[in-house]
Amino acid sequence: MAKDIENPCVATCQLSGDVCVSCGRNKADIRAWRRMKRPEKMAAVQRATARLKSLQKKKG
Repeated sequence: MAKDIENPCVATCQLSGDVCVSCGRNKADIRAWRRMKRPEKMAAVQRATARLKSLQKKKG
């Protein structure tokens, strides 16, 4: 069996609108995480990573 995707949560939840500025996930991804299948989790992590990069560029 393939390895589970690790939850990107860093236990420092800070929502800015619909997005957590700590892990990059949106509210829908956070709520659905436990029910997601591996491909869905992989996609959620990729979206979260892109959001975090975008937030960092805005700060910089």
